[in-house]
Amino acid sequence: MPEFELTASPSPEELAAITDALSAFNNSDVGPADRRPLAVLIRDTDGKVTGGLSGFTAWGWLFTQMLYIPDTLRGTGIAGNILAKAEEEARARGCRGAWIDTFSPQALSVYLRQGYEIFGELKDFPEGRTRSFLRKSL
Repeated sequence: MPEFELTASPSPEELAAITDALSAFNNSDVGPADRRPLAVLIRDTDGKVTGGLSGFTAWGWLFTQMLYIPDTLRGTGIAGNILAKAEEEARARGCRGAWIDTFSPQALSVYLRQGYEIFGELKDFPEGRTRSFLRKSL
């Protein structure tokens, strides 16, 4: 019988064992992911990164993991411009779709304006909010 260990501090090697095994399984099941990082950075006049988009492309989809716009730039349309740049690169990589999730009402309205549509919701995640899952055809 296997043993189980609950830990809040797994080592990088322990996490790699899980990731590598799952990647090998997925490769044999549905083919290689061709996972590649993608970022659109916002830099200040000193060259310091102050925000932007971080995600990856895999299996023909763009996934935006994080999108942060500094307070001083919010409401200027920059989020839409950053999403457009990421989507353009995703198309160049052969992607056919994009997806993102958020629990921010402000971010949700930005994504809807950019042509994303809600395909799922998780109520009270976090409590008092709804996490929305959105997609867009590229």
